[in-house]
Amino acid sequence: MPLTKQLYIISGLGADERVFQNLEFPEHEITFIKWIVPLQEETMKDYATRLLEQIPSKKPVIIGLSFGGMIAIEIAKQIETEKIILIASAKSKYELPKYYRIAGRLGLHTLIPSRLLKNSNFISNWLFGAKSNFDKEILKQILIDTNPEFLKWAINKIANWANTTIPINLFHIHGNSDRILPIRFVKPDLIIKDGGHLMTLNKSEELNKVLLQLL
Repeated sequence: MPLTKQLYIISGLGADERVFQNLEFPEHEITFIKWIVPLQEETMKDYATRLLEQIPSKKPVIIGLSFGGMIAIEIAKQIETEKIILIASAKSKYELPKYYRIAGRLGLHTLIPSRLLKNSNFISNWLFGAKSNFDKEILKQILIDTNPEFLKWAINKIANWANTTIPINLFHIHGNSDRILPIRFVKPDLIIKDGGHLMTLNKSEELNKVLLQLL
């Protein structure tokens, strides 16, 4: 009987394990990293350091979705990892859309009310690629449950992310229909056709096949 392997998963911005409910990880014991309340003016590096309390394994395998992928990289810069798998994420500041970086330098992102970002509507559904009623309902509940202070902090950190270090043991999966992090800005190792930012939900069959090979 094969030994159970430990797998750590970091969800996207404000999201939780609900976005992974359609994925299967046979022979793996899953730990979903819980978002914690950021300290005032806390850096992504220091935030990642505090999350390490939830990762006791040596050389862990980590899957990071969206913002969770960026945090996974910040973790990998501090400890030795066996493998980092990014889904719908960015590896460095150069893979963030230029308009995000411009907004970060000018502080434009701070002008957006957090209540607007937490509202589920046709714009958020379009951005995240939520088409089915199931996807829309999951997205709605995630946005409702997201801590507004965490949301403001995380958006600021994304807009000002300065990372240029890419772990050598990293594999990046991206969808060519991602509107949050458009494919033209990133250089993934594998592209999921018609995959959007919620492809863990609506492209789970394709992702399951890829992840089974990687893990």
